Amino acid sequence: MNKKPMKSSLMVLLGGTALLCTNALPVQAAPAPSTEELWAVIQTQQKEIEQLKAQQKSTDQKVEDATQKVQATSETVEQTAQAVEQAQKTASKPSWVDKTKVGGYGELHYNNLESKNEIDLHRFVLFLGHEFSDRVRFFSELEVEHTQAGEGKKGEVSLEQAYLEYNFASMHSARAGVLLVPAGIINETHEPTTFYGVERNPVETNIIPSTWREGGLGFAGEIAPGWGYDLTFTSGLKTPTTGSNAYKIRNGRTSVAQAEADSGALTGRIKWTGLPGVELAAALQYQDDLTQGAGAPDASSSATLLETHAAITRGPWGLRALYARWDLDGDTPAAIGREEQSGWYIEPSYKITPKLGLFARYNEWDNSAGASGPGNTEIRQIDAGLNYWLHEDAVLKFDIQNQSGGANDDGFNLGVGYQF
Repeated sequence: MNKKPMKSSLMVLLGGTALLCTNALPVQAAPAPSTEELWAVIQTQQKEIEQLKAQQKSTDQKVEDATQKVQATSETVEQTAQAVEQAQKTASKPSWVDKTKVGGYGELHYNNLESKNEIDLHRFVLFLGHEFSDRVRFFSELEVEHTQAGEGKKGEVSLEQAYLEYNFASMHSARAGVLLVPAGIINETHEPTTFYGVERNPVETNIIPSTWREGGLGFAGEIAPGWGYDLTFTSGLKTPTTGSNAYKIRNGRTSVAQAEADSGALTGRIKWTGLPGVELAAALQYQDDLTQGAGAPDASSSATLLETHAAITRGPWGLRALYARWDLDGDTPAAIGREEQSGWYIEPSYKITPKLGLFARYNEWDNSAGASGPGNTEIRQIDAGLNYWLHEDAVLKFDIQNQSGGANDDGFNLGVGYQF
């Protein structure tokens, strides 16, 4: 048996055993860091943390700044677009358009009376105004009555107002042109939505006489809180001197149509509006020759108008009352009983709702109040009815009327009116 392989195996075994024993021996550990070394490491890490925080804060600020810049840019773009749009609108129309106003009013009547049974577009009026500056402006009203005008037609086309107004001081203005005479309640404010009844009341129609305009110069303003004044120097009436309408006030209106100006008229009015919904006023006019020099010298007649009224609205209740009187000098008007012409009315009203209102009115007037012979020339009329406002600027009307005295014209009236 061979002994050498056995000896070799033994040697290998002993060597491996020695190697395992050597690896099994404990290895000597590295020495632990000191307190100073640990503190230095902590301080280094703290600095790194603070640097990271600072970098994060800077990044957040940059993001916020960028966001604000984006928002500002967006707003600038929007404002620029709006400015361009406005510039385009402005460039598309003349500059005077914004300072020019257009308006108007009109009324259609159906009268079922003893004197007539008819339907009529009584008036159609267009208003045009322009503001030249804060102190200078223009007003006008062009009126068409009864739809058709011209030869053989019943209607007419006329200017109701056309004047320049100038504010020469605070709360004071001057006017020049075709002016409405400052007298009565409806002579200046007569849009159909502003009064009760289909027709304008007969006292102001026949005595004042509405609508009454003259050419000339006027002043208006406020002399104290609640106290206003009007003063006008204008052309005057020219009444006929013969016939059934001789010296009759309403027939003296010339409407400033090549009106004779031999005799002018001076009109003054004081008005108090110191309480909301209350107007108290008194007007006086004097004209030295109501005939404008027509006819014989004894036919001339000076004339004086005195008018006073109250227009009150308190909640749903309303009240209007007016008295007017003309006094004419001269033998000729006295001979036919026209030296005095007067009238008055009282009109209470009540709004059941903001849209529906009821009224009643008693009217009494006489254009021959100076007559002393037999016969009654005084006319009395009772009106009652309602207004229904479809809108504050659109109204339907109904009323009944009963006349007695010098005339009898009973019946009912329907109307529709508007303003804009």
